[in-house]
Amino acid sequence: MSAEPLILAVDQGTSATKAVLVDRNGEIVAHGSAPVALATPAPGWVEQSAEEIWESCRRAVAACLDGQDPSRVEAVGLSTQRESLVLWDRATGVPLSPMLSWLDRRTAADLAVSRAMGSAALVREVSGLPLDPMFSAPKAAWLLDRYDPDRRRARAGELCLGTVDSWLLFKLGGGHLIELGNAARTQLLDVRQRLWDDRLLDLFGVPERVLPRIVSSQGPFPRTRGLPPLPDGVPVTAVLGDSHAALFAHAGWQPGTVKATYGTGSSIMAAASASTPVSPGMCLTVAWDTGAPTWAVEGNIRSTGATLTWLAGVLGVEPAALADLAADSSDGVVIVPAFGGLGAPWWDDEAVGLISGIGFGTKAPHLARAALESIAFQVEDVVAAVERDIGPVSRLLADGGPTGNRTLMQLQADTSGRTIELARARDLSALGAAHLAGLTAGVWSRADLERLDRPRDVCVPSLDEGTRRRRIADWHLAVRRARLSANDATSVEDDGHPMALGGRR
Repeated sequence: MSAEPLILAVDQGTSATKAVLVDRNGEIVAHGSAPVALATPAPGWVEQSAEEIWESCRRAVAACLDGQDPSRVEAVGLSTQRESLVLWDRATGVPLSPMLSWLDRRTAADLAVSRAMGSAALVREVSGLPLDPMFSAPKAAWLLDRYDPDRRRARAGELCLGTVDSWLLFKLGGGHLIELGNAARTQLLDVRQRLWDDRLLDLFGVPERVLPRIVSSQGPFPRTRGLPPLPDGVPVTAVLGDSHAALFAHAGWQPGTVKATYGTGSSIMAAASASTPVSPGMCLTVAWDTGAPTWAVEGNIRSTGATLTWLAGVLGVEPAALADLAADSSDGVVIVPAFGGLGAPWWDDEAVGLISGIGFGTKAPHLARAALESIAFQVEDVVAAVERDIGPVSRLLADGGPTGNRTLMQLQADTSGRTIELARARDLSALGAAHLAGLTAGVWSRADLERLDRPRDVCVPSLDEGTRRRRIADWHLAVRRARLSANDATSVEDDGHPMALGGRR
């Protein structure tokens, strides 16, 4: 009998590329990884090398397949970081620019001009996304202004603008493609019509010929090339944005399911419909397209794990040590980690980071506790907003590296007043890409995926409701101060939930 087929998934992330092999039972049987560097050449600038990203994929695949039979790989799935953007020469394939990271904020001044023109409402309505430097459209304008200011080469089709998935697909097969879910994060797409929108293209000065062709999450995509020891010609049968892939791995198409992915920042996402009324501080996006699109409501938090990295540097410890250092109480200290403004549900790029409630008795353990609490507070703000949009949240599923921090996860359960289900698998984005790739290749049916064993641990809330509400109210007061410093007030209801999300927007 021939050996059972395997699915290879490549998860290209902000700090590393991971590759996993998944068997018919949905189990990861091998993995590999390769780091990717971030460069910060100026304040607020965050860049990566597109060629290094491609090489990291090659190294991760080689490490994953070391000691395996590459001929057993039946299909390949890709999961990629979203919103990051690069410009390259179509004929030579040589990048003309660095990859501007989703973390990059150099375009904030350009957005101020767009807001003055009264375009924010149009952008929000058509793209489903708030006007913010995180998304690709401002990056596209910045890149073209510097490398093709008269847009001559872009209009002639000589240049390619692409997200990470577009770049990797170009390297694999030479075509200029983008998966629909990733396209929905560019802020150039009409999220409901699923087409590049002329009004948005005009607003940001992006000729359509420089953009990739939009395809579904199941392709068609080019076959593999240049990923030894994987043979050339293996079909790529799935591409997803990383947060979308994590939702797919959770079988997140099931009603009432919300997933929270913890990382440098965090994404909270739930499946929805194109007609779902979305709160001002939330995003409407396309999660995936498998013959028909599945939309999602999403909130993006800019700084969760990054807050721990920052405080660890201040205190001279490792980020993992903060949970052991943290006191049982923050003693009234609240950290609002608005290092580059606040993301969902506020979307206020003028908010400033602050630490409130300090006194002569404040010590490092109180700060460590407050940093952990800031993550739980931000996540619950977004989960509450999702619940207002889609209805009752029956399951809150958590994934990502920080979920291994049980102090943080218990804080999340206590802050949310919800049972948190923690995925034991640590590679949910890669698994989601593998699941969709296998579904496309006929390895699994949708029913098979729903039946897959997904081992989870749980954290059950232990705080009484009154204490929980008081803590959230204290947090919202601190958020209001962070925003008031930029002359922007936000009302807070008696129950601690924001009344006016995204005030200026």
